Amino acid sequence: MTQNVPLSGIDDVARRFADMAIVGRLANVIKAAQLDCECRARLDETLARFAALETRRAAREHFTNARSQRERIEAILFFLQDLDEMGAAERDRSVYLDIALLFDDIANTAKEGAFSMRQLSLSPVQTGP
Repeated sequence: MTQNVPLSGIDDVARRFADMAIVGRLANVIKAAQLDCECRARLDETLARFAALETRRAAREHFTNARSQRERIEAILFFLQDLDEMGAAERDRSVYLDIALLFDDIANTAKEGAFSMRQLSLSPVQTGP
């Protein structure tokens, strides 16, 4: 029996990448417009500042998500302690399936945490507030 657990963090990341792509496309359109006004420099600075803020926000979210996944794995490990009190000849065979599902949860949770850490490793280092 396969359990499909949605990786909600991955879906959120795809949405954020689309959001950042929109900012990039908007900046390209503004550059192509070849504005000849004083506001051009301010607009460029504002877009750059906004992109930097979004990058920092995404990095914080990746880090927070990874910590959350670690905490979830820690909680699941608590329930896996029951394995120490079990044997291979349990009357209620369904307990083995329950333990298997806990291991599946750990694998899925670890995958999501690893994804967040990989995304964080790809983001540029940001300084400032």
